[in-house]
Amino acid sequence: MKSTRIGLAAAAAVLALTASACGSDDGGEGSGGDGIKIGIKFDQPGLGLKKGSDYAGMDVDVAKYVAKQLGHDEGDIQWVQAPSAQRENLLSTGQVDMIVATYSITDERKTKVSFAGPYFVAGQDLLVRADDSSITGPDSLDGKKLCSVTGSTSAQKVKDEVAGVNLREFGTYSECVTALVSGGVDALTTDDTILAGYAAQDQYKGKLKVVGQPFSQENYGIGLKKGDTATCQKVTDAITKMVTDGDWQTIVDANLGPAGYKPPAGNPPTPDACS
Repeated sequence: MKSTRIGLAAAAAVLALTASACGSDDGGEGSGGDGIKIGIKFDQPGLGLKKGSDYAGMDVDVAKYVAKQLGHDEGDIQWVQAPSAQRENLLSTGQVDMIVATYSITDERKTKVSFAGPYFVAGQDLLVRADDSSITGPDSLDGKKLCSVTGSTSAQKVKDEVAGVNLREFGTYSECVTALVSGGVDALTTDDTILAGYAAQDQYKGKLKVVGQPFSQENYGIGLKKGDTATCQKVTDAITKMVTDGDWQTIVDANLGPAGYKPPAGNPPTPDACS
């Protein structure tokens, strides 16, 4: 009897270890199972916004669509915050599998990242109060108070072109929007998609408008680890299908349409070859 009890105990231990090993590959957060880690912005209304335990925005919906085409259900996705300055590091160190976060494709970034896309063409624009007809583009900003975030290249670009503009810099775009609504500043500048996202928020509906005269071109791509051309091609195919099937238009309308936003010329774009 003693040897039987020992044998049963040993068998139970083996089963427990086996179950534990299987359970560690469940695809949950941080595991190497069937999950996928996607970097997005957490603070951009209409694009990538974390609300409690939910995530919403155009980039979020694009990421979900692409993940599904790669064989991942929505529950497989682990969302990771991807601040602009950390995106390359997140990819190179494997902290994320891809980044969908208003990630403009540039020659400099392509030396460090493989891009699929573009999936959207944005442009720098201006956000103003809905009843303000005096601002129609950068050339009408002379003497106006323009807001952007500290160190923003988009704000500096306007300042370089319009000597008479009075640049006000805040820590976040949300602060700029608050100042715009209260009359503290006359306009806010950054990518038109970001501006439309703010204008579409419930508290700002009817109060703000995007001027609609973009004066730069930003090609948003999906960032992947440098050299991963196999995944890049799969993501490129997914983007193409998203456009062809009409899902691209549905995603854009649902997230940016409430602001009266109309995508600028070049949309929907044709993805470039993977590099």
